[in-house]
Amino acid sequence: MARRGFVTVAVLTVGMVALASLSGCKLIANEEGATTSDGVDIFFDDESFDSDKMAADLWDEQVIPYLNGKAGDFGEVIALVAEDPDAAGERFGYRANPDGKPWTIVARLDGTIVATKLDTRAATVDIDEDGDGTADATVQIGPVIRGTVLRDSLDFVSFGDFTNQIDYAKFGKSLNTLVNDTVLNTFPREGLIGRKVSVLGVFEIDPSDDRPIFTAAEITVVEPSS
Repeated sequence: MARRGFVTVAVLTVGMVALASLSGCKLIANEEGATTSDGVDIFFDDESFDSDKMAADLWDEQVIPYLNGKAGDFGEVIALVAEDPDAAGERFGYRANPDGKPWTIVARLDGTIVATKLDTRAATVDIDEDGDGTADATVQIGPVIRGTVLRDSLDFVSFGDFTNQIDYAKFGKSLNTLVNDTVLNTFPREGLIGRKVSVLGVFEIDPSDDRPIFTAAEITVVEPSS
C-alpha cells in the first residue's frame, strides 16, 4: 500500500509541475494558420505587441484608402452576390483562404433607417437602401462590434504577419475598438427612424443571414438640405 501511495503522490507532483510550466501560456481554439492533431495550440502571449498602435498606424494611411478603392455601391454589390458570390468577392472583396472561408465584401450603403435595436451593447440599425420601406442591410453601431470582418477584409494583412494567433486576434479586436472610439461614439442614438445615413463598411457573405450585417468603417447621418 505504501508503494501505491508513493506512485500517486509522484503523479500528482508531475501534474502540478506541468500546470505551473503553462502559467505563462494560453490555450486557445485553433484558427487558420495554426494546426495540431487535436485542434488546440499553446502559445505564449507576446505582451510586447501593441495591436492598438498597429490598428491606429494603418487606419488612415492604408485601411480607409483600401476600403474606398474596393467598395462598390450596395445595390450593384448585392445583385452580383445573389448572381455569383465568387465574382462579387473577387471584384468587391477578399478572403485569405479560398477553401471554406467566406468572402468579406466592401460596399457603400446609402439609405434610410427603418428600425433600430438599441437595448443592447451590440446595437444595430436597419437600413432601407432601395426605398421600398423594408430593411436591406443591418449596420452594427456598437459599442460591442461582433466579428472580425474589418480585419478579414484587408488583403495587405495576413495571419503570417503575426507571431501567433493571439496577436492576430488582438489586431482584429483593436480595429473594432478603434471604429467604436473614433466613428461610432459620435453616432446619435435618438430620433433615428427616418433619418438618412451613408455607410462605408464590410460584410461577410453568409447565406444564413436575412440580410447583410455591416461593420462600418465610416457612417454619417445625412442632414437634409435647408
